[in-house]
Amino acid sequence: MTILEVKHLSKIYEGRVPLQALDHIQFAVAAGEFVGVMGPSGSGKTTLLNVIATIDEPTAGEVWINGTNPHQLSRKQTALFRRRELGFVFQHFNLLDTLSVGENIVLSLSLDGVPVREMERRLEEVAEKLGIRGILDKRTYEISGGQMQRTAIARALIHRPSLILADEPTGNLDSKASKDVMETLDQMNRQEQATVLMVTHDPVAASFCHRVIFIKDGKFYNEIYQGSNRQAFFQKIIDMLSLLGGDSRVLSTVRL
Repeated sequence: MTILEVKHLSKIYEGRVPLQALDHIQFAVAAGEFVGVMGPSGSGKTTLLNVIATIDEPTAGEVWINGTNPHQLSRKQTALFRRRELGFVFQHFNLLDTLSVGENIVLSLSLDGVPVREMERRLEEVAEKLGIRGILDKRTYEISGGQMQRTAIARALIHRPSLILADEPTGNLDSKASKDVMETLDQMNRQEQATVLMVTHDPVAASFCHRVIFIKDGKFYNEIYQGSNRQAFFQKIIDMLSLLGGDSRVLSTVRL
């Protein structure tokens, strides 16, 4: 079953010099897949994610999520669609420091009027799976960056969305916290069959994906699949990034 279908997607930002951020990109993501998107700075990765997330409008082409084109919905319907069908995990966590960890996680359910008992049941379930039961009553400024990102993943998962969109989820974390967060996303993908599309510049994070799509100058460039050997897949990602003019600071000697 296809969860996400991107058809001939283009995005042009008008101005004195129009900028084509996306140029007829086309791909699909099946239910339960974990797909990475990589490319050099300015390649269109974030624009692609923003258009899929309905934060931005396409200039041409279509996005279909679970059989619906959200760009054809009214503003009110779009807000509802985003809340129910999509889960978001951001680089900057986007948690509310006026709420506890638990309150942050159940926010979308309370907006949807889910009964308190059901909210508590789902919160207990997701917190147990993500290993954050002990911090549910804490404020966001009392927990670590890795715990904040696990909280964000819990918030993204709790309403059982069709698609989780992750934008540089390890961008603000040290290497240990990054590994923990990626193992958590990987575990959720395997155990819950959560469908994940993740934009990242980090080849170690990308090596957790089933496949990685590479884009350059707003166009689809290539894609590679993990196969059975994650270390070999990591090396393929490094090689592809060097072809693309990717981040030369990344060392291919990293052990996974």
